[in-house]
Amino acid sequence: MPCPPQSSDELVFFVNGKKVMEKNVDPEVTLLAFLRKNLRLTGTKYACGTGGCGACTVMVSKHDPVSKKTRHFSVMACLVPLCSLHGTAVTTVEGVGSIKTRLHPVQERIAKSHGTQCGFCTPGMVMSMYTLLRNHPQPSEEQLMEALGGNLCRCTGYRPILESGRTFCMERSDCQQKGTGKCCLDQKEDGSLGVKSDICTELFSKEEFQPLDPTQELIFPPELLRMAENPEKQTLTFYGERITWISPGTLQDLLALKAKYPEAPLVSGNTSLGPAMRSQGHFYPVLLSLAAVPDLRMVTKSSDGLTIGACCSLAQVKDILAESISELPEEKTQTYRALLKHLRSLAGQQIRNMASLGGHVLSRHRYSDLNPILSVGNAILNLLSEEGMRQIALDGHFLAGLASADLKPGEILGSVYIPHSQKWEFVSAFRQAQCHQNALPDVNAGMRVLFREGTDIIEDLSIAYGGVGPTTISAHRSCQQLVGRHWNALMLDEACRRLLDEVSLPGSALGGKVEYKRTLMVSFLFKFYLEVLQELKRKVKLSSESTDSQHYPVIADRFLSALEDFQVTLPQGVQTYQRVDPHQPLQDPVGRPIMHLSGLKHATGEAIFCDDIPRVDKELFMALVTSTRAHAKIISIDSSEVFTLPGVVDVITAEDIPGTNGDDDDKLLAVDEVHCVGQVICAVVAETDVQAKRATEKIKITYEDLKPVIFTIKDAIKHNSFLCPEKKLEQGNIEEAFENVDQVVEEVHVGGQEHFYMETQRVLVIPKTEDKELDMYVSTQDPAHVQKTVSSTLNIPSNKITCHVKRVGGGFGGKVGRPAVFGAIAAVGAVKTGHPVRLVLDREDDMLITGGRHPLFGKYKVGFMNSGRIKALDIECYINGGCTLDDSELVTEFLILKLENAYKIRNLRFRGRACMTNLPSNTAFRGFGFPQGTLVTESCITAVAAKCGLPPEKIREKNMYKTVDKTIYKQAFSPEPLIRCWTECLDKSSFHIRRTQVEEFNRKNYWKKRGIAIIPMKFSVGFAATSYHQAAALVHIYTDGSVLVAHGGNELGQGIHTKMLQVASRELKVPMSHMHICETSTATVPNTIATAASIGADVNGRAVQNACEILLKRLEPVIKKNPEGTWRDWIETAFEQRISLSATGYFRGYKAFMDWEKQDGEPFPYYVYGAACSEVEIDCLTGAHKKIRTDIVMDACCSLNPAIDVGQIEGAFIQGMGLYTTEELHYSPEGVLYSRSPDEYKIPTVTDVPEQFNGLGESGMFLGSSVFFAIADAVAAARRERDVAEDFTVQSPATPERVRMACADRFTDMIPRDDPKTFKPWSIPIA
Repeated sequence: MPCPPQSSDELVFFVNGKKVMEKNVDPEVTLLAFLRKNLRLTGTKYACGTGGCGACTVMVSKHDPVSKKTRHFSVMACLVPLCSLHGTAVTTVEGVGSIKTRLHPVQERIAKSHGTQCGFCTPGMVMSMYTLLRNHPQPSEEQLMEALGGNLCRCTGYRPILESGRTFCMERSDCQQKGTGKCCLDQKEDGSLGVKSDICTELFSKEEFQPLDPTQELIFPPELLRMAENPEKQTLTFYGERITWISPGTLQDLLALKAKYPEAPLVSGNTSLGPAMRSQGHFYPVLLSLAAVPDLRMVTKSSDGLTIGACCSLAQVKDILAESISELPEEKTQTYRALLKHLRSLAGQQIRNMASLGGHVLSRHRYSDLNPILSVGNAILNLLSEEGMRQIALDGHFLAGLASADLKPGEILGSVYIPHSQKWEFVSAFRQAQCHQNALPDVNAGMRVLFREGTDIIEDLSIAYGGVGPTTISAHRSCQQLVGRHWNALMLDEACRRLLDEVSLPGSALGGKVEYKRTLMVSFLFKFYLEVLQELKRKVKLSSESTDSQHYPVIADRFLSALEDFQVTLPQGVQTYQRVDPHQPLQDPVGRPIMHLSGLKHATGEAIFCDDIPRVDKELFMALVTSTRAHAKIISIDSSEVFTLPGVVDVITAEDIPGTNGDDDDKLLAVDEVHCVGQVICAVVAETDVQAKRATEKIKITYEDLKPVIFTIKDAIKHNSFLCPEKKLEQGNIEEAFENVDQVVEEVHVGGQEHFYMETQRVLVIPKTEDKELDMYVSTQDPAHVQKTVSSTLNIPSNKITCHVKRVGGGFGGKVGRPAVFGAIAAVGAVKTGHPVRLVLDREDDMLITGGRHPLFGKYKVGFMNSGRIKALDIECYINGGCTLDDSELVTEFLILKLENAYKIRNLRFRGRACMTNLPSNTAFRGFGFPQGTLVTESCITAVAAKCGLPPEKIREKNMYKTVDKTIYKQAFSPEPLIRCWTECLDKSSFHIRRTQVEEFNRKNYWKKRGIAIIPMKFSVGFAATSYHQAAALVHIYTDGSVLVAHGGNELGQGIHTKMLQVASRELKVPMSHMHICETSTATVPNTIATAASIGADVNGRAVQNACEILLKRLEPVIKKNPEGTWRDWIETAFEQRISLSATGYFRGYKAFMDWEKQDGEPFPYYVYGAACSEVEIDCLTGAHKKIRTDIVMDACCSLNPAIDVGQIEGAFIQGMGLYTTEELHYSPEGVLYSRSPDEYKIPTVTDVPEQFNGLGESGMFLGSSVFFAIADAVAAARRERDVAEDFTVQSPATPERVRMACADRFTDMIPRDDPKTFKPWSIPIA
């Protein structure tokens, strides 16, 4: 809609207590963009843009003139349209507290509890907790978990964040460890780690915390109170460039506007419309806001039901339902209880605060959690228009969008009426998603049955499913045919058959998982059947109305566990570490749990990340154009239309590169051919990010498809498509060893993993006015590599390019190689236009372009004696490398070198190949091949255990290294610390007692099974090359005695800067408060190595130590002369005596080499060892699991900072657990990555942390597999009981789908199966 002559109204709201008045608001601008760009409040972070991660959480406060109360609620700023904020007060992390003025207790506690690592998610975490405390100054633990359910963190593993929140919670009345009668803090320490006094369990001291004083919070601005009570103007209008936003103040005005603009959507929470307009390109010239229409928020209670206003948020609906449930008799609240159950796990707290009931109902999403229940609960929709009011049923016809049962043009939804349930009526709700909270369901269901009074004869039945069709599906026909039947096993069988027949899901259905979804449909029905039977029995017991009780089928006790849902509880646990030597001087910080240097700044939003750097004069934005084909020839690139768009400055193609365009097989910008979907072809440079992104859509690229197109490892093997030669290690005589032993041959598939660092790839390039100099600010793990790549791309020497890295919002290997590509493309743009260029990838583009962990396909053949001793093992691994070499050869080498893990097997053969496929190139990722490869080895151990009829831990023990020995590549090592970690973990976790308890539980329960597993780890640290272990540092002492330290490591959240100052403080004997690290820069420390391979703190620490030793040696004569002097006296004297107060420190590195021809070497400087024990419980009917307890023991040698190291171990463990359980990448048959946002790709959330999480102690990534093997243990128990064949192919991740389908039973047997040749699947398995 072109901008009409009339002017917009003024938008008035408050931010952090200050009034904001905006005259010309664009309705397309979000609160997040406004905060960051207009107000320069960069504490609120941009991480996903879809409301799925919580990094942009802020608090909105609104006064309700009807109830006269002010509501505070958390929202995702990336989804909130700025226009919707008229009359509200917004609080951001900067308004909560600052290191410059005063810290808020929430900020202080999250930092001091070590709840921040990279710090990118921290402001969002702070705001979620702050909002909770504004509403409940002493929250319950359940409220804390709920408040943080919508916030993701990729570094910490959540425990320390929850720990900081727990300090505000009401005192728990029971600290007893469940069922053991002991307190979790008095666990006795065995002498295995020395005497009791060596062990410390406190990582922070609660006594230091300032108390929370609710009276000190910002008040709601009085001006806004007045505005709310008597609004001056009823209807507000805001005209944007393309969209007009109209916000009526009364219902009459709204209905008149809806009649005038029947096509205009109504906006309430913007949680559905916002993402659709952003990513699916939906566009509407007029939007009607419901923000100021109080009539749509009314709630009416009548004798027969509840009427809830369509504009009530889902969080309000939750409170309304909870209140009704507490007031009414149980039989009337069946539907309300079912709705409440789903509202607890639907989305995260922020989305529930924003999304409205009306929006949820009318969106009719196929995955809607409430529509199935509302539809079976006979809800009525009250529609309003200028013509008056009309009612329609929220039934199958409405959900299917039939015109006769839908809203007419000009109508709006006013409210939803939900009737009370009646006596002898039962309503239940079911849902199963990839993980417990904040995940869209695979399938959900609402089910209701009404019995003829006092009998078990069905009078009315309705069942509705979500997730199995384009919208909620009603099984109307099946339900009709079952009326009049008795509620018994015969009815159940018939119902299952009829349902599968009526609700048919095609093999090519959207979202895939077809057989799983069919199974869930009947599994849910079975759960409902059992639930109702239980209730009928209870009713009959309570009343003597019926004598038919003997007719109800008996449910065996061991079937009852099917009825219990997994509850969310706040994790408990103890973290223990070795105390520093009592003789260590107090001022020596090494070995003490010191808070992350930037911790407080993370918590206040004052820590500056790459994209928080203020806009530079004449700065331009860059957006990338990527290939939409997997393998094709580029016929033409037509950018003519782009230059007609406002703000567009230039288009950058390969022809603009003055120097080299990447490598022959790995171009920065595609030339002639593309090799994967997501390959960068060109880039647009424009005045704003919005203009640049819009322009990319107008570039027209013509392709000609090429053959072959290879996506899967299977296809790559078939086409002999490999990136590098095979890597091989062999020892003993493998053929001979196989001759007289039992054998198992199996396959293992391990899916890939997305890094999901919270801060996406970003770079700012500033060209200087003279000498072709460039300043670059990059989020990278390897600034020297960026410098080198830019140098060759621009054909200018490295000494004119300075790369600065202040801090990185998470890396995990994903920011080793990739940032150089983006840096170089942005640098070409900057040089060509002569302007500074900023490139910030959207989450979707980041996930599409950058690749991740290599998916793996492994085959093993193992020969063993029936005692469990393994005599021979032959493993062949193939990894999916994607379309270019990148790090795939190195990953293959590391994978093969590390495959043996903790086991000494005399006859071994390991072979590895990296496959070349038409997918984005996979790259370095924490663990570097070890987490995938070793899963094959451990699966093999589990298989041998099953064949020998022995528990897996016995096989592990029998085959573990026992004495000083040599690895397969002939490097000597002592397994003593490995054995200590193993025995300590067995002991600390009470493994053997719990193994018996698990078996006992499994005997008593048919539909729930528990599993327990303990996994050892020998993890090699470092790179397999000596030159990669060198490091340098630069230490300056200024005449006032202050010290500036620079080194070659990058701060990624792992606390390397904190550790370096601890080292410098010890060496110089100067307090850390006198020291500072500014940034990592190629101008201060040149030729650095990537901060990776768990060795950054080690080698850079040696370099810092060396520099400090040199300085102390120079100062020695001065100190000798004046031993009583102060540090400052000595420094002033040294300056007067012309002693240099600046030194370069250097560490030449550890020797490391590998000769692949001879198959021997010493590729790793040293090993770290660990063991983890995990116990889980699975639901055999849905595939869901709950983590009951995890114990980790790590030998971290001498920890520089136990608080940081415990955080690293736990964070890596949870990230590994994600790899093995919930993180699943889906690709279309055309090679397009589907899972490109937190909505589709599920990293662990707060609810995934084990209920009890005990850590002792970077490399814990693989230990997450203890959860995988515990799940496998539980599945094996189910399969044994059901007499299903022992062998089944191991597939990671162990998603609910795989777990459910492995627990084969009559429900998996009864579903229809499609012939794969008859349909095109929604996604393909690339491992």
